[in-house]
Amino acid sequence: MAWVSLFIAGVLEVIWAFSMKLSHGFTKPLPTVITLVTMAASFALLAYAMRSLPLGTAYTIWTGIGAIGAFLVGIVVLGEQLNALRVLAAILIVSGLLLMKLSSAE
Repeated sequence: MAWVSLFIAGVLEVIWAFSMKLSHGFTKPLPTVITLVTMAASFALLAYAMRSLPLGTAYTIWTGIGAIGAFLVGIVVLGEQLNALRVLAAILIVSGLLLMKLSSAE
């Protein structure tokens, strides 16, 4: 259950990062509320996952999901630049996530 919670926490991190962008510095009410609610839920699920997962593993996976998710949302939804170096960076992040998962006893 910890891994499922951690995955959902990572997805919520992507949502709050995207809604924070849409809030324009917390000047738009609805994206601001979405940011704060999803941020709180993401942290709560991360904390739950950390009850049984090692700190380094849980935090790395959580931030990695957020980083890759934000990268993909930026490209697909916001039209951000896609180039070879950014793709390589994303591949390295995913590789690191897989290695952290494989190295975890849980």
